[in-house]
Amino acid sequence: MYDIGIDVGGTGIAAGLVDDGCKIVARKGIPTDRNMTAQAMSAVLESLTRELLAEKNISSDQIQSIGVGVPGTANLRTGCIEYANNLPCCQGNIEQLLREQISKKIYLENDANAAAWGEYLYLGKKPESFVMVTLGTGVGAGIIQDGKILRGINYAAGELGHMTIRYNGIPCNCGRRGCLEAYASGEALIAQTQKVMAKKTKSLLWDLCRENRGYVNGKLVFDACRQGDKAAIKVVRKYAGYLSEGLANIINILQPEVLCIGGGISRSGDILLPLLRELTQEKIYSRDSADNTKLVAARLDNDAGIIGAAKLRLCKD
Repeated sequence: MYDIGIDVGGTGIAAGLVDDGCKIVARKGIPTDRNMTAQAMSAVLESLTRELLAEKNISSDQIQSIGVGVPGTANLRTGCIEYANNLPCCQGNIEQLLREQISKKIYLENDANAAAWGEYLYLGKKPESFVMVTLGTGVGAGIIQDGKILRGINYAAGELGHMTIRYNGIPCNCGRRGCLEAYASGEALIAQTQKVMAKKTKSLLWDLCRENRGYVNGKLVFDACRQGDKAAIKVVRKYAGYLSEGLANIINILQPEVLCIGGGISRSGDILLPLLRELTQEKIYSRDSADNTKLVAARLDNDAGIIGAAKLRLCKD
């Protein structure tokens, strides 16, 4: 038997056919159209589901459930996306629309919660408390306590990317200023890099950018940092400083057993994780305690959102 997991992100939609061993046996993906309506999104999700079944010649009878991780607040009671600042046009009853097209049990969940659930399931020994922060188009987070996703009274818990780390700081697309997301998302890292490049015209960043067809991304910054480029090192250290402010707040409030860093930027954990551990440790209230939160990199990469969404049926109520 199989489940289907769909991870709806700000830049792409990824769908996977997942077996009972939490292994992705087939996958499909398309770029995200940020102007799509809820109806258009449900049609896209239905199409990806059909393509997965056709690729593996699997009938719908072999599918136990379909899980969808979406940006913003996913109301599990109504099946609606109530608020998604990175995909505002998708607000609507995705669960009902998809169920009308595919007669299967549909699970809707915040995308960061789904990714956190996927990483949590991957762990051998399950910690009592687990937090995952995902660094992508925005900064998402999922909180798991005693095998349950912490959702809050209105299913909107865990929006840790929208804590303020700089009073009256950079405007965030949620409407506030100084949010962690405005400083520590992948898009924020790119903006910070471009700002430094405008001043440092002889940086290795420019050479790598030209090799990348003129595009700046997170990988480019960390590659330049590995090669000792001073401008890139400055960008990475400043970025890690911003992120460590948010991580220290999370640890001080929740004191999780494990704090996991996911998203595309986590692939550069060889550079980022040691720096984050150093900068976060000096900010946490419990720094002198014998036991402290373990700060680790995600291990499932972009598969976490797909696997977590596919296995939402296993989550405790």
